[in-house]
Amino acid sequence: MFGIDVIDAALLPAMLVALIAGVISFLSPCVLPIVPPYLAYMAGVSMEDVESGKNRKVIVAALFFVLGLSTVFIMMGIAASALGRSILQYQGAMTIIGGIIVMIFGLHFLDIIRIPFLYREARIEASNRGGSIIGAYILGVAFAFGWTPCIGPILGAILFLVVEEGSISKGIFMMAAYAIGLGLPFLLSAVFIRRSMVLMNRFKKHMGRIERISGVLLWTIGLMMLTGSFSDLAYWLQVQFPSLAAIG
Repeated sequence: MFGIDVIDAALLPAMLVALIAGVISFLSPCVLPIVPPYLAYMAGVSMEDVESGKNRKVIVAALFFVLGLSTVFIMMGIAASALGRSILQYQGAMTIIGGIIVMIFGLHFLDIIRIPFLYREARIEASNRGGSIIGAYILGVAFAFGWTPCIGPILGAILFLVVEEGSISKGIFMMAAYAIGLGLPFLLSAVFIRRSMVLMNRFKKHMGRIERISGVLLWTIGLMMLTGSFSDLAYWLQVQFPSLAAIG
């Protein structure tokens, strides 16, 4: 119904990649440093309240923020899947083009080449909407549409994979996995606010390394798209774990 088909084990590698990509997006230089002030603003409390562990409002705000960004990511997945279905006859060419573009993004993060437009930010401002669950949801939507230099290429790589699949159900599951990878750390940061702030301060020292990991991930995704390795990996998983064949 509505073009939604059966989920199979071939989806698992792509979902795993999307999940990891979401986590790396959270750890990126344009996301991780803003997490504490974002949490405070969304909850309508001061940074002092956040640091003191008064985090009930923070948790609720973080939950609706994640729901907002998840809504956008899933809608992107549906749109990308529909595009993939409409250009199915050009799937081979699109896979090659997408793979090359994703590999170029990877080389950018590895500092081998530099792409000027990736340094520009394209955020959507959500005005003064802190302190309410509706405002937190709207901020989540605005954040997902932000397409900042750090998160845009990674999200774009996952969307290329969704287009390649050309399946609405798979697109929804892949983008949901990406949303979990990006959104779950937000929730955990709100629940364990004191510990998370300590960890985030430690991670800030390794931003260059995280950027390079992002580059390796993107370059690998692009290479797998070009070589059809996702299908090979799915087949290997089914051979090694026969129970996966029962999925769907």
